[in-house]
Amino acid sequence: MEPAVESAPVGAQASKQAKEGSKNRSRRRWRKGKVKASAFSHNMDLRTMTQSLVTLAEDNMAFFSSQGPGETARRLSNVFAGVREQALGLEPTLGQLLGVTHHFDLDTETPANGYRSLVHTARCCLAHLLHKSRYVASNRRSIFFRASHNLAELEAYLAALTQLRALAYYAQRLLTINRPGVLFFEGDEGLTADFLQEYVTLHKGCFYGRCLGFQFTPAIRPFLQTLSIGLVSFGEHYKRNETGLSVAASSLFTGGRFAIDPELRGAEFERIIQNLDVHFWKAFWNITEIEVLSSLANMASTTVKVSRLLSLPPEAFEMPLISDPRLTVTISPPLAHTGPGPVLARLISYDLREGQDSKLLNSLAKSEGSRLELRPRPHQAPRSRALVIHIHGGGFVAQTSKSHEPYLKNWAQELGVPIISIDYSLAPEAPFPRALEECFFAYCWAVKHCDLLGSTGERICLAGDSAGGNLCITVSLRAAAYGVRVPDGIMVAYPVTTLQSSASPSRLLSLIDPLLPLSVLSKCVSAYSGTEAEDHFDSDQKALGVMGLVQRDTSLFLRDLRLGASSWLNSFLELSGRKPQKTTLPTAESVRPSESMRRSVSEAALAQPEALLGTDTLKKLTIKDWGSKGNPKPSDSPEMSQSMETLGPSTPSDVNFFMRPGNSHEEAEAKDKVSPMDGVPHVRAAFPEGFHPRRSSQGVLHMPLYSAPIVKNPFMSPLLAPDSMLKTLPPVHIVACALDPMLDDSVMFARRLRDLGQPVTLKVVEDLPHGFLSLAALCRETRQATELCVQRIRLILTPPAAPLI
Repeated sequence: MEPAVESAPVGAQASKQAKEGSKNRSRRRWRKGKVKASAFSHNMDLRTMTQSLVTLAEDNMAFFSSQGPGETARRLSNVFAGVREQALGLEPTLGQLLGVTHHFDLDTETPANGYRSLVHTARCCLAHLLHKSRYVASNRRSIFFRASHNLAELEAYLAALTQLRALAYYAQRLLTINRPGVLFFEGDEGLTADFLQEYVTLHKGCFYGRCLGFQFTPAIRPFLQTLSIGLVSFGEHYKRNETGLSVAASSLFTGGRFAIDPELRGAEFERIIQNLDVHFWKAFWNITEIEVLSSLANMASTTVKVSRLLSLPPEAFEMPLISDPRLTVTISPPLAHTGPGPVLARLISYDLREGQDSKLLNSLAKSEGSRLELRPRPHQAPRSRALVIHIHGGGFVAQTSKSHEPYLKNWAQELGVPIISIDYSLAPEAPFPRALEECFFAYCWAVKHCDLLGSTGERICLAGDSAGGNLCITVSLRAAAYGVRVPDGIMVAYPVTTLQSSASPSRLLSLIDPLLPLSVLSKCVSAYSGTEAEDHFDSDQKALGVMGLVQRDTSLFLRDLRLGASSWLNSFLELSGRKPQKTTLPTAESVRPSESMRRSVSEAALAQPEALLGTDTLKKLTIKDWGSKGNPKPSDSPEMSQSMETLGPSTPSDVNFFMRPGNSHEEAEAKDKVSPMDGVPHVRAAFPEGFHPRRSSQGVLHMPLYSAPIVKNPFMSPLLAPDSMLKTLPPVHIVACALDPMLDDSVMFARRLRDLGQPVTLKVVEDLPHGFLSLAALCRETRQATELCVQRIRLILTPPAAPLI
C-alpha cells in the first residue's frame, strides 16, 4: 500500500503536465495554422472565401444552437449568425469595387488606390473570421476549448466586419458621385459636410482592441499594442493634468489593466481620439524626444562621426538666379507670426568631411546638453558631390530631427553623403506659413553654404516623410517661384498633398487606423492652418463660466491680433523703402540687381493670377479646376527683373500667404442648414434597408466639416496647385503605403504630374502603416521599405549618364 500512496501525487502531476503540454501544443498549432490559413485565404477569390465562411458559420451556428440554453452557447450561435449575415451582405459590394479598382491605378505596374486598400482590408477581416471559424469547428468538442476567449474574439471581429461593410457602402457612394478616375470627393461642399458628419459617428473602438492592426504585417502588431496601451495610459495622466515627456514615457510601461482588457483599451482609445486636443497628441508623439529613449535609439543605430545641431542665423543673404547667375535675389529670414528668428537644423555625416569642423560651422553649433559634441579629427574625407536636405514628419505639430535621427544615420552611411535635417517651428504655436518659410530659408542656406556641410553641392535631393513630404514639395515650388536653384529631385514617403477635408476611399481607412484617426488628422490640419483655437460654443463651453469665456475670447483676440500683426510686418519688411522704378536689362557692370528687381522677384514668388488665387474663386476650386483652368505662362526671371510693370499692380496680400476669410464662418453656419444637392440622395441612403452599423458611444465629435479657404493655397495643398506651378518641379519619387489613409494623396499627385509630362515614380509597399521610416529597425518589412526610400534617393544623387557621341 505504501508505494501506491506515494505514486498517486506523481501520477496526478504527470497528468497535469500532460494536459499543459497538450494545451501548449494546441496553441502552437493554432498560431502556425493561423499564418497558413491566412496565406491560403488570401489566395482564394472573394466568392470562394465568402462561401467557405458562410458554410462554416452555418455549421457552427447549428452546433451551438443544439448545446442547450447556456448563455455562452447562445452568444456563439448568435455571433456566427451575424458573421453569415455580414459576409453575405458584404460580398456583392466588394465584388463591385473590385471590378472597377483598375480604373483608379496610376498604371498597370502600380495597382494601388484606396478602393483596392479597402477591399484588401475587408478580405483580411474575412480571412481571420474564416480561420477562426475553422478552428472553432475543429476544437469545439475539446475539453481545452476556451469558449469565452473565442467568443470575445469572434464578437470583436464581427463588429469590425460590420463597420467595414459600412465603409464599403461609403466607398460605393463615392464611386457613383465622383468622376471616373478621381479618388477625392468633388461634390457640393454641403454634401461633403453631410458625408463627414455621418461618417464620424461610426463606432471605432472595435478596431483598437482585439482587432488592433489586423490589416498590417504580424510583426507590426506587438508594437501597435504597446503603443495603444501607452496612449490610453497617458490619456489618464492627461485628464489629471499630469503631462510631460517623462509621464508619456512611463505610460508605455504602466498600462496593465489595458493590456489584459482589450475591450476597455479600445473604448478608451476611441474616447481619446474623439475628445482630446492637438496638445495631447503633440505631447504623446514627442515621447521619442526624451533623452532616455533617444539615447537608446541612438545606441541601436549606426554610429556616425558628425551629428550636431546648428542654429542658422536670421540674416538675409543673396542667391543667384538660375536664369542669369549674374543676378541675385534676396532670401529673407522667416517672418510669419513670431518675426525673425533662427532656424535649427541637424547635420549628420557618417564621415568627417572637409568643412564640417570649420570655425564658421562651429560658431553655428548649438549645445544639446549631455550629447557628445563633434571632436575634430586629423583625417578628413573629401567633400561629397551630393547633399540630402531632409524635412521630418509629425503632422506639422510634433517631433524634430532628433526623433528621425536613427534612420537618418543609416541613410548617411548607406548613401555616403552628408544630411541636413531641418527643425521647423511647429503648429499650433507657429501655424502656416511659418514652417514653409523656415524650411525654404534653411534649404537656400544649405544650397549656398554646402561647402560648410561637407558637400560640393553638385547633386541635391530633398527628402521627407508625411508632413515633411508636403513641405519638400512646397519648398521646391517656392524655390522655382523665386527663380533660385530647385533640387535635382524629391523623395517623399507617404506624403499628404491636400489638406482639404475631402473624402476618398483611402481616407475612409482613417476610421480603423490606430496611427492616423480622422479626428487626429483634422486636429493637425486645423492647427497648421491656424484655425485650431476656433471652438464652437456649446454646452461644454458653458461650463467654463464667465472667467473661462473671457480667457477664451481673449486668447482668440490675441491670436487674431498676432496673425494680423505678422501679416502686416511681413508686408512692411518686404515692401518698405522699395519704390517702383523702371530699369533696363542689367549690364556687366550691374551684376547686383537693384532694390526694385528684388521686390519684383519676391512678389512674383508668391503672387499668382487673381483668377487662381482670388478669395472668392479659391473657395470654389477643386482638383479638376486647378488642373484644367487656363494659366498664363510664367515669366522667366529676366522678364520679372526688368520692371514692376511686368507684374501689374501689387498689394501686400500678393506677398502674404494668408487669404482673407471673408464671411467664411457665416457661410459655414448657413451651409449647416442647407440640405445636400437636389437629386442626390442623403448619405444614409447608401446603406441598404435593414443594415445598421454601430455608432460611437463617446459623444459628439467636434471637428470642422468645412475646409478653411487657406487649405486650398497651393503652398499648403500642392495637389491643388495649377499646372504652371507643378511643371516647375524636379523629378519626384513617391513611396507610399497601401494601407495608409494618405495613399490617395500620393496616387492623385503622381497622376497629375504624369498627365503634365513631369518625371514621377510611385512605389507602394504592402501591409505597413503610415510612418514606417520611424519603425525601420522593427522588422524585415520595414527595413525593406526603408531601403526602397534609400534607393530612390540614390537615383536622384546619381548624375545622369552622359550621352554617347
